[in-house]
Amino acid sequence: MLQNNQLRSVPAEAFNNLHNLQSLRLDANHISSVPVGCFSGLRSLRHLWLDDNSLTEVPVEALSELPALQAMTLALNHIGHVPNHAFSKLGRLVVLHLNNNRIVSMGTSCFHGLHSLETLDLNYNSLVEFPTAIRSLSHLKELGFHSNNIQSIPEHAFTGNPSLITIFFYDNPIQSVGRSAFQNLPELRTLSLNGAAELTEFPDLTGTRSLESLTITGAQITSLPASVCEQLPNLQLLDLSYNQIQTLPSFTGCERIQKIDLHHNEIEDIEENTFTGLMSLRSLDLSWNRLSSVKPNSFSALPALNKLDLSSNQLSSLPLIGLQSLTHLRLAGNDRLMELIPREELPRVRVMELPYAFQCCAFVSCERRSSSWERDDAESAGRDDFSQVDQDWEDFLMEFEDEPKPQLSVHCSPTPGPFRPCLHLLGSWMIRGGVWLIAAISLVSNSLVVLSVFFSPAASVTPPKLLIGLLALVNGLMGVWSGWLAAVDAWTFGSFFRYGAKWESSFLCRLGGFLCVFASQTGLFLLTVAALQRCMAADARRNKSDRSSGGSSSPLSIRLSVCLCFLLGLAVTLPPLLAGHSSTSLCLPMPSSSSSSSLAFSVSLVLFDSLCFLVMTLAYTRLYCPANKAPPASEEEAALTRHVAWLLFSDCLLYLPVAFLSFSSLLRLPAAGPEAAKGVLLLVTPLPACVNPLLYLLFNPLAREELAALAKRTCGVLALPKLRQRGGGAGGGRSRPSAMDSTYDEDAEKQSCDSTQALVVIKEEEEEVGRGRGNGETQHSVAFVAAQH
Repeated sequence: MLQNNQLRSVPAEAFNNLHNLQSLRLDANHISSVPVGCFSGLRSLRHLWLDDNSLTEVPVEALSELPALQAMTLALNHIGHVPNHAFSKLGRLVVLHLNNNRIVSMGTSCFHGLHSLETLDLNYNSLVEFPTAIRSLSHLKELGFHSNNIQSIPEHAFTGNPSLITIFFYDNPIQSVGRSAFQNLPELRTLSLNGAAELTEFPDLTGTRSLESLTITGAQITSLPASVCEQLPNLQLLDLSYNQIQTLPSFTGCERIQKIDLHHNEIEDIEENTFTGLMSLRSLDLSWNRLSSVKPNSFSALPALNKLDLSSNQLSSLPLIGLQSLTHLRLAGNDRLMELIPREELPRVRVMELPYAFQCCAFVSCERRSSSWERDDAESAGRDDFSQVDQDWEDFLMEFEDEPKPQLSVHCSPTPGPFRPCLHLLGSWMIRGGVWLIAAISLVSNSLVVLSVFFSPAASVTPPKLLIGLLALVNGLMGVWSGWLAAVDAWTFGSFFRYGAKWESSFLCRLGGFLCVFASQTGLFLLTVAALQRCMAADARRNKSDRSSGGSSSPLSIRLSVCLCFLLGLAVTLPPLLAGHSSTSLCLPMPSSSSSSSLAFSVSLVLFDSLCFLVMTLAYTRLYCPANKAPPASEEEAALTRHVAWLLFSDCLLYLPVAFLSFSSLLRLPAAGPEAAKGVLLLVTPLPACVNPLLYLLFNPLAREELAALAKRTCGVLALPKLRQRGGGAGGGRSRPSAMDSTYDEDAEKQSCDSTQALVVIKEEEEEVGRGRGNGETQHSVAFVAAQH
């Protein structure tokens, strides 16, 4: 044993007298030459290690003196070529390792004389052509030439190797394979062919009946021969993934097959006889295909099947006949598959991946009663007193009330939770009541603000009032979203799992999510413009460049700013919808943790919103600074400035918890649980849509004046038809009115006076808008007196 030394050459006469030596280890040295005759005395040598040295060529002459040699390794050297007849004198050699060299070429007769060779290792070399020299190895059983640069396998490549059991040639840039390359290999057990990009037809395996494992991946095979199982009756593993297979033949006849991998193909449907008779099949992978239909009895004759993967297809239904033995079922990625799967149909399942979390409600314990008094009430009421919804839920889950039989846990994903609930969309009664209250207040109060700003005759629509009115309009959209969720919660109360999948994928849900995000972002941009407009108006007054009540902002610039706000709102709302961000039952787009662009967009949006609040805060701080404070042009200007300040303060205060939770979720910090996050989204996020209009209606005197004027105008318009009707009735003459007629005439005259007064008020208010508010009281009196006469 001379391994791990510093030998640079084999001593010429060191082994001459070792006639009985059977094993010689010269590995892990620096041997670069093997002199002729150095092994002449080793007539009984059977094992020779020359690996991990510095040989640049095969020592042909020195090896010819070892007639009894049975195993030799020349691995981990620098050999670049194997010449013809390199091993012609080694007729008893059984194992030859030439791996991890630099072999580029081999002589066509380099293996002549190796009549007993059974194992040949050519892995990790630089071969560019298939080693046709192996055809002379009639007893070869194991051949490895993986991790080379071979690009093609010719026709009848292994004609001279009928004893081959295993072939390893993966990690080669193989582009083409002769269809008859693997014919007539009756002992072949394993065949692995990866990455043959130009292989379009399934290889002809006639005569290769002992094959047990067949792997052909990364090719362009489009179909399988109908006789595949007749050719391969002993097949146990079939891997044809990453091909272009469109149709499947019947695998009847492959009675021993245990695993079939057909993922990443183009299979569209499965017939009832495709897998008939596969009594030993344990695993079937059909993921990432185009499956749209599976016949009802396609899996009915698979008693041993325990793993089925149909994920990422286009299935809308799944037949469960014959799947009682399943322990692993994967259906994720089938967005059209919305039907619920009864647990009793899969009694042994332990791992499930389903398209929607609601389908897991039957297999995991979700939304258990959260408090002891709820459990006590349920027990005291009895099963007979349950509502129909609760009874259906109990029958479906089978695990909320019936606990005598212990059941093994099931790992089902995606797991139901607050954002994908099983029973109630809104969860607790506190959140439910809050959402209803927010929806009602938001819709009513924002409608009043819009009416007072755009339809009141009391004053014209100035630029700041235009912004306030549009802000109320988009805030009303947030109320629509809250009301939408409240209505769905009421409609699906107690059984949301039955409708959750359809709700998440519905147009109404997507529209509701769009309205929520659009209203939130556009409202923030409009508030930013309003704050900047107030500051510019104050600067103009301070510089005495514009003393009018409208400030320095022209109507055109405000309208352009409004258009920009709406365009920005669309710009930040549409990308998540178009990019396919996942949605929850709240219909809000959620960034994907696996997508860097999605996370980057979400972080950028939160930072941009924070920047808007920072700009508004700095602008109003400068506005209220004593050194820069300018006197208001009018009471209306002062009221609008104060109102925008209140909006800024309240919205910024309400934005803080939303921003905190957004950053926490994006950075995966354990700041708050999903229940708290859901509460913030449902109660805090839409709260500005309630607070903003209430601040305007309750604390702005202009709002009360505008609503009062609008009410008077409405009453006048409604009273005008009655006035005309009664006036026309009085025109018909009566010569002798009675007492009752006299009373009627007095009432009619009084109502006519009131109506006339209302019309005059409307007229004088319109005149006041045109002339400005100056000497209004005098004009009112004159107009009223004229009307009386």
